[in-house]
Amino acid sequence: MSNSNVQVAIIMGSDSDLPIVEASFAVLDDFGVNYTKNVMSAHRTPHDVMKLIKDSEDNGCQVFIAAAGMAAHLAGAVAAHSTKPVIGIPIESGGMGGIDALLSTAMMPPGVPVATVAVGKSGAKNSAILAVQILATSDEDLSAKLREFKENMRKEVLEKDQKLNS
Repeated sequence: MSNSNVQVAIIMGSDSDLPIVEASFAVLDDFGVNYTKNVMSAHRTPHDVMKLIKDSEDNGCQVFIAAAGMAAHLAGAVAAHSTKPVIGIPIESGGMGGIDALLSTAMMPPGVPVATVAVGKSGAKNSAILAVQILATSDEDLSAKLREFKENMRKEVLEKDQKLNS
């Protein structure tokens, strides 16, 4: 999507994160949210991460989503350089089932919060939904779409229940 008037900036620590993070793209597309997607490393390209944050904010970014595995410092690095909400997606890599990334993403010092979602694809989906919820606090159209989304989930569950019991 276009870099102008970006609402959400998604940053992956590695291109190997893409199969997981793509789940967030689909959600944002469904809600019509403008986003960018980039690969940047907190450790290998720290100055480029800072430039991306500044450029994103200059283009209207309201929420950052950062996905990383292992040491998973990307979300924290973004939060250190922005006053916008940051959502971290821990990615499973390195043989610890994503626990290392989960703890690295969640255990931020006071004053540098990162909203952390579940490890993997469900976390990627929830990161996008949370970003939409943040944006919806000042966008009634998005708020209405969220209400419809929640109602559709409710209907799906009730249909499954009815099918199971018929």
